[in-house]
Amino acid sequence: MAVPRCSLFCLLVIFYVSSIYGYEPTWESLDSRPIPEWYDEAKLGIFIHWGVFSVPSFASEWFWWDWKGQSTPAVVEFMAKNYPPDFTYADFAKQFTAEFFNAVEWAQMFQSSGAKYIVFVSKHHEGFTNWPSAHSFNWNSMQVGPHRDIVGELMNATRSNTDLKFGLYHSLFEWFNPLYLQDKKANFTTQNFVKFKTMPELYELVNNYEPEIVWSDGAHGPVDYWQSREFLAWLYTNSTVKDTVVTNDRWATGTLCHHGGFYTCSDRYNPGFLQKHKWENAMTIDRKSWGFRRTARLSDYLTMEEILQTFVETVSCGGNMLMNVGPPHHGHITPVYEERLRNMGKWLKVNGEGIYKSKPWTYQNDTLTKGVWYTKNNSSGSTTVYAFVFNWPGELLSLGLPLVSEVSKINLVGDSTFLDYKPRSTKGVDITIPLYSVNELPCQWLWAFKITAVEN
Repeated sequence: MAVPRCSLFCLLVIFYVSSIYGYEPTWESLDSRPIPEWYDEAKLGIFIHWGVFSVPSFASEWFWWDWKGQSTPAVVEFMAKNYPPDFTYADFAKQFTAEFFNAVEWAQMFQSSGAKYIVFVSKHHEGFTNWPSAHSFNWNSMQVGPHRDIVGELMNATRSNTDLKFGLYHSLFEWFNPLYLQDKKANFTTQNFVKFKTMPELYELVNNYEPEIVWSDGAHGPVDYWQSREFLAWLYTNSTVKDTVVTNDRWATGTLCHHGGFYTCSDRYNPGFLQKHKWENAMTIDRKSWGFRRTARLSDYLTMEEILQTFVETVSCGGNMLMNVGPPHHGHITPVYEERLRNMGKWLKVNGEGIYKSKPWTYQNDTLTKGVWYTKNNSSGSTTVYAFVFNWPGELLSLGLPLVSEVSKINLVGDSTFLDYKPRSTKGVDITIPLYSVNELPCQWLWAFKITAVEN
């Protein structure tokens, strides 16, 4: 049930009173909050970018800015050739029809991927809200376009038909909102956009839809301007999701990769080595865009091998991967995305034991054989290491790092047959691989070897 509505100034009073018993609006206090365990165990989420930008679907979700902000020649030419001179970006909203959008089908498809949470774009930088926001008059999905509460439908479908956690992305700034532009011109010494538009939207989203992930973006401006710390203190202390909600790090200029919940640091962030703080790799299946592109070629989409390699590297280094899907304006997710999602699920059904609830091992990737990355699981009382192999090893797999003994056991995940192995002189192991036929292999694209009772 949604908590009672309150004005921003009323909420500010609540912040400071509640801080006696909860989190204070300071980074020292907010950063002390531990990440809820469910998020670290989940490892995989699905990002969904859908909005008015899905109508032109020409360059990317930044279409409006490319057209009217920085005047990208290709976009300007596209509009000149295909639309009348008096056509505005707002006219695209009428064509955001969502006639094939079926929230239950979406939710079930996302669960089939093996993901444990979704993050849906409730509002991108264009300012169009995918819910009937009281703070976005005539620029929301109920009053124009679909005439539906997209966020509400997806929330209900997700919670009624799956066990996925439901999260929402929200852009703090809006490219062409007059209030934001006025505040920016005043060097952020005024806060009309924050007080009357974007922060009220955030409270509205949390109160009405209770997302368990609040994924903020577009935080161009100082933290005092955005009042982000006050919002997070309320979210962590007084909201209905205070015990389970997870947030990211995009709350103001300078907070990226420094403050907030999990760190995102940059789009498609994949550092390749273990991070000290929980992080997320928000990445795209389409190499060039988060939103749907009608001009995309097959070669623009990541292959399953590329997706899985990125995923394993991310998990090995302590991160989660948030894999993006960009639906067309009509709402039917295209086959190339569906194929990638369902194949991800097939792979995780076999190899999930080395992914879900796993922890980074002492080493992330092997020093002897390239294309081998590790995770570990200590649940059995001894260390079990999973070696994810990007290239099928043939008759022998030589690993330079696991320290095994005579009590260790090794098998290909998905096949219970224990493999013969020989410890190397000081550290490492040579594993004999039987001659599998293609049909005997438990999965495709990338393989995991389970090594129990590892001594390091």
